[in-house]
Amino acid sequence: MTRRTDFQTLEQQLRELPACERTDEWPTAQFEALKQAGGLRWNIGPEFGGDGLSSAEMLSLYRQLASASLVTTFILTQRNAACQRIALARESDLRTKLLTQLCEGAIFSTVGISHLTTSRQHLKSPPVSVTVDGSDYVLNGVVPWATGATMADVLVTGGTLFDQTQILAAIPAHRAGVSVGKPVEMLALNSSQTGAIHLQNVRISAEEVLHGPVEKVMSQGAGGGAGSLGTSALAIGAAEGTIRQFEVEVEKRPELAEFILPLKAEANRLVLELERAAEATQDAGTQATEVLRRDANSLVTRSAQVWLAATKGAGFIAGHPAERAVRESMFFMVWSCPQPVLNANLKELSCRLNDE
Repeated sequence: MTRRTDFQTLEQQLRELPACERTDEWPTAQFEALKQAGGLRWNIGPEFGGDGLSSAEMLSLYRQLASASLVTTFILTQRNAACQRIALARESDLRTKLLTQLCEGAIFSTVGISHLTTSRQHLKSPPVSVTVDGSDYVLNGVVPWATGATMADVLVTGGTLFDQTQILAAIPAHRAGVSVGKPVEMLALNSSQTGAIHLQNVRISAEEVLHGPVEKVMSQGAGGGAGSLGTSALAIGAAEGTIRQFEVEVEKRPELAEFILPLKAEANRLVLELERAAEATQDAGTQATEVLRRDANSLVTRSAQVWLAATKGAGFIAGHPAERAVRESMFFMVWSCPQPVLNANLKELSCRLNDE
């Protein structure tokens, strides 16, 4: 595993580097620090030059990184999701080539997969349709959400065939017919450069297909889906980062201690729950995972709001880390958030509980 001293240095670097906030920015310095610390090798197997860390180890690293730079960690999860889907594909020269290059940091890859699971599933026609032409596949449509697509060399995405089966493929970003849209302006995390990908008669070979055709292609193999432990790890880590910065305010104003202590205790409890869930030999179950995500969402939003309130007017000025923390906390209400989790968070936000 990554040497502890290397990781501590990386955390410190990420905290000290200026935050990137605009859609025309990219956390270049942050990713270079990540690369130098070996972060691009973590989730790739040793046979491709990587470290092959376990899921539990990756969750711990994600949580700690998110406490230092949420946008960097979010981009990393999308890049690692692409690595994971490539690794789960059948053995091929392309699979070996891509994973070796990703491990070295020679190329960058990301995923555009929400339309295959949660996004725009209500539409009568699939967002991306796939037709068969000989031994090739031809894709048409729009991938609505892809993080870092403007920087990607390879896009892991897919679509739906006429019989409702799906494929997932590794598509070169500069393939004819691929058009990466301008990043959308969001409430936060704009430097993740998240936006749409337009596919017009994009032809791919059978070798470039990672999975499928099969029903529910995203259910093939292992990996976190909507509301997975990975999303909870980032939410808990973001909350820990907020609480750490809030402590600086408490040092100057001891009367605020009564407000930070419950938040710290709750964060510590959720860290332990995350670790137990990660180390479980069997899946803890959807309900338990959703409860953890619900509580993580609640903590990250409340801790940011408490910190902002404690800073008074200073924290309300654009550019203050407290106002950024509030905006970033809202991300977890919309990112890979299952409906039961969202409903629970909405209930908490819309109902004033009487504890008297």
